[in-house]
Amino acid sequence: MFTHRKESVVQALIEAASTYLARISNKQSLITITRADVADNYSEATLFISVLPESDEDKALAFANRHLSEMHTYVSEHVRMKRTPIFTFVIDHGEKNRQALEDLKGPSTLAK
Repeated sequence: MFTHRKESVVQALIEAASTYLARISNKQSLITITRADVADNYSEATLFISVLPESDEDKALAFANRHLSEMHTYVSEHVRMKRTPIFTFVIDHGEKNRQALEDLKGPSTLAK
């Protein structure tokens, strides 16, 4: 369970990392940070991303990983923390599964 502090840190990290990726991206694919998991001691953070089009996932993941050092510097300048965590990017398969379930459900019944 997240504490209020941890939730605030997670949101700040997601916002800063998203801003950085948007600034350096070549706009060939849309990279979205969907969620983050931060270690209890704040030393590590896993950033889950989704990529559109999905066919560019490998390229986008490689792109994000190439810029980890610069992103770490950017985040440390924009998020007030004692120590900025070490980041890892992964594809958010949970989000992909959620979207697949939505597709199976069909149109929302709320639209009626």
